[in-house]
Amino acid sequence: MKKTAPKKKVTVTGGAGYIGSILVPTLLREGFRVQVLDNFMYGQTSLLECCSFPDFEILRGDARDERLVKECVADADYIIPLACLTGAPICDRNPAEAKGVILDALDVILKFRSKDQRLIYPTTNSGYGLGEKGRYCTEKTPLRPVSLYGRLKNAAEEKILAAGNSVSFRLATAFGVSPRMRLDLLVNDFTYRAVTDRFIVLFEAHFKRNFIHVRDVSRAFMHAMANFDRMKGEAYNLGLSDANLSKMELCLEIKKQLPEFYISESAIGKDPDKRDYIVSNSKIEKTGFKPEVSLQNGITELIKGFRIIKRNQYSNV
Repeated sequence: MKKTAPKKKVTVTGGAGYIGSILVPTLLREGFRVQVLDNFMYGQTSLLECCSFPDFEILRGDARDERLVKECVADADYIIPLACLTGAPICDRNPAEAKGVILDALDVILKFRSKDQRLIYPTTNSGYGLGEKGRYCTEKTPLRPVSLYGRLKNAAEEKILAAGNSVSFRLATAFGVSPRMRLDLLVNDFTYRAVTDRFIVLFEAHFKRNFIHVRDVSRAFMHAMANFDRMKGEAYNLGLSDANLSKMELCLEIKKQLPEFYISESAIGKDPDKRDYIVSNSKIEKTGFKPEVSLQNGITELIKGFRIIKRNQYSNV
C-alpha cells in the first residue's frame, strides 16, 4: 500500500487579520496544515469557520513571544509573518509598538527559523513614497518612504531577503470584503462613505496609488508557494496594473455604481498620507500571476457588504 506524503505545514502569525482571514481558509482547503498565532487584538472572530478543519491549529498569543514562536516554526515548511500594525496612522500613534510587532517579532522568527524553511512576507509599496510624475515604480526604484510604517516595512523586507529562502510582496493598497473587515483602507473607506454618507470631501485629490483585492493577495501567496524556487530571493510589486488611480479617479469609479455619490474637492487642508506614485506590476505578471478581481467588481462587492456593516468597528485606528 502506497504511503501518502505528509501534508506541508504553514505557520501564519497574525493569521486572524484582514489578509489572513482569507488566506488561512484557502490554505486549509488546498490541503495544507495551518497553524495560526494571533493575539486577536480587535476581538475578531474571523477564523471560526476554520475550526472544523482537523488540520487547523490556533494559538492565542503575541508574535514576539519567543516560546510560542519557537513552537510554531519548529516543524513549519512555510512561514508567513502577517502580524503587523498595518498603516501609517496606527504606527504614528504607537511607534514603539509598531517597531515591536513589525521588526522585533520578525527577529524572533529569524532566530528560530532554519535556512531550509521557506518564508513569504508582505511588505508595502508605500515605500516608494513620492514617485516621479509619469514614471512607474519598479522593484529597482529607490525606496523613499514618507511614513514610519513604510520605513519599518522596508527594514523588514531587507531582513527577510538577507536571511535567504524568501519572497517579499510589495503590496498595493488592498481592498475588498474579508471576514476581518477593515474600513480604513482607501477603496473600502471611500465606498463606505458613498454608501452611508453619499458624499466625500477630498484633500489633495490628485495623489495616486495602486490597488489590489485582498483575495488576489491570498492568491499571490499561493502562487509563490507553487513557484517558490524560481521566485525566491526577490521582491515583487503586487497590484492591479489597470488601477493606478488618483483619489478623484477612484471616487469617479465608485460613482459609476452609486450615481448619487457627491464628490467635493477642498482647496485647503492636507492629507496626512503623502504617498503619490504609480506602480509597475510586470515582474510578478511575468511569473504567470494575474489578479482576478477588478476594481469595479471589488466595489460592487463592497457596496453589498456595506449594506450589512453599519458600525465603524472594523478599522485599525
